[in-house]
Amino acid sequence: MKTKTVELVASPRAPHFVGDGFRVHNFIPSGFRMDMQRMDPFIMLDYNSTYKFPPSEKPKGVGVHPHRGFETVTIAYKGKVAHHDSSGGGGIINEGDVQWMTAASGVLHKEYHEKEWSKTGGDFQMVQLWVNLPAKDKMSAPKYQAIKNSEIQRYALENNSGFIEVIAGDYNGIKGAASTFTPIHMLNAQLNKGGTAAFNFPSDYNTVVLVLEGNIVINDNDEAPTDHLALMANDGEAFQIKAIDDALVLVLSGAPINEPIAAHGPFVMNTHQELQEAFDDFNNGKFGYLED
Repeated sequence: MKTKTVELVASPRAPHFVGDGFRVHNFIPSGFRMDMQRMDPFIMLDYNSTYKFPPSEKPKGVGVHPHRGFETVTIAYKGKVAHHDSSGGGGIINEGDVQWMTAASGVLHKEYHEKEWSKTGGDFQMVQLWVNLPAKDKMSAPKYQAIKNSEIQRYALENNSGFIEVIAGDYNGIKGAASTFTPIHMLNAQLNKGGTAAFNFPSDYNTVVLVLEGNIVINDNDEAPTDHLALMANDGEAFQIKAIDDALVLVLSGAPINEPIAAHGPFVMNTHQELQEAFDDFNNGKFGYLED
């Protein structure tokens, strides 16, 4: 089996705020050779590295906005988020939980710091991904998966190395909690100092490794520090991560959909005509109603 090597290790870009509740480093799409087509099906990755929000009586966040043509996945590591959308999905994303919202044909959406958490504030750490949908599914009905941490199965690594949480896909026979439209592996690797974890994905799968805590070495060769992202080359299947100190790592790998991508703002379709239709439908109220 051929080794999947590291193509590059990207430093976090300067942070910016999404609304007033999410202070993020954008990795996808970015100038690190990681555009939507190269990273498909992962067409956006914003990382809210650990940031301390002061107490606020009014929850900070992002007001009502539309989405069409893809899925949003929010992984909560520290802090709590409340979410609502116009298809009736919603709830509280607690630490360790995952929110998987399929916008598909179109939803209105808003997300804020959970009101009780907002009153005390504290450390906040999140990842938000946009996952592309195939053309045949872009106009399907919206749906929502609220995945509690207790529902995410774990694989215990050998030699007290730590464990792997399987959000989507599988790892050594452990199946992910999320249902996906295309083959996707989404894994949290919680590694103890000196611990190792091996991964094996098809060579054509687009694969990234995001270091949320600690520092790691990939294939005993490439170091990836805290808050950095390693892009894996499409040159092999197997690679290994070793934790230099206690580490938390998000591993993403997915089969490229290999269809045209036309994106503008909150809409990701296949053609510019479909983008125009999305704007028209939104302006004509076809995405439903959601109070701000």
